Amino acid sequence: MVADWRTAPLRPPVRAALAFIETLTLRPGELTAADAEAAYAAGVSREALRDAATVCSLFNMIVRLADSFGWYVPEWDAMLARAARRRSPTPARPGA
Repeated sequence: MVADWRTAPLRPPVRAALAFIETLTLRPGELTAADAEAAYAAGVSREALRDAATVCSLFNMIVRLADSFGWYVPEWDAMLARAARRRSPTPARPGA
């Protein structure tokens, strides 16, 4: 899915949500109510589409701010390593 969501074996609602947020990200001026209606027709709920659009928009805003202000963003491998460490169970501290 990461390499190409268009050819990945996805359920229709997931594919429709990804199409919607791709347009939102790359061509926001072209997004219309018809795009949302197509997602609903594919089985995406209004709440799910709103959540997808919100997460997508926040991510886009953060990336654009990082680019604009030159914020340091770790390389992908470093972020994956950090995520793995955060998912690992932390032993309880004595007396905690």
